[in-house]
Amino acid sequence: MAFINYTTNNLSIKIVYYGPGLSGKTTNLRHIYKKLDPACRGELISLETTSERTYFFDLLPIKAGYIGCFKVNFQLMTVPGQVYYEASRKNVLVGTDGIVFVADSQVPLLDANLDSFEGLRRNFQDQKLDMNSVPLVFQYNKRDLDNLIPVETLNNLLNPRRAPFFEASAINGRGVFETLKEIVKLTVPPVREKIMGEKEEAAVFSKDKKEELELI
Repeated sequence: MAFINYTTNNLSIKIVYYGPGLSGKTTNLRHIYKKLDPACRGELISLETTSERTYFFDLLPIKAGYIGCFKVNFQLMTVPGQVYYEASRKNVLVGTDGIVFVADSQVPLLDANLDSFEGLRRNFQDQKLDMNSVPLVFQYNKRDLDNLIPVETLNNLLNPRRAPFFEASAINGRGVFETLKEIVKLTVPPVREKIMGEKEEAAVFSKDKKEELELI
């Protein structure tokens, strides 16, 4: 659930990038950080091991517009993909408003994708939360490489609910902002309804900031 600071009128919406190790979650955040105007984002915080694999999480705050009188900040976070950081993944998921599942499109990584998605389901169940009630976008990453899993296969195995999906090459920036804009579009209306009791969809980015996202 989005966090509200009534003293400062700030609203934080949490979006978690989830997926197997080295699927490209951190690469997404690094590209967003690099391309966004510094006025629109905070610093990218990464806690990594010496091998540059995410240890606990990455965090990138993005400044947006308003929902009612509340100034909106998106907190983009990643989870560690390695199987032995299950507790860290579960902790990062607490209070999540939206999920981006970053799948590695390479054929040898199919089982890793399936195991990671099953772990996502399990973590929601352990918190007694309905995963189907949380906005979800799939990103099928590394489509610039060879020996790829067909998108149809990925959708059949990972995405039977037919959530939005994007083919991507995060290392080159392809599909990164398309994924981000889609999860923002899906996340804002339920947050607005919970906070203000209004069901109609509303643009959360101010005109200038929305144009920055669309032009990158």
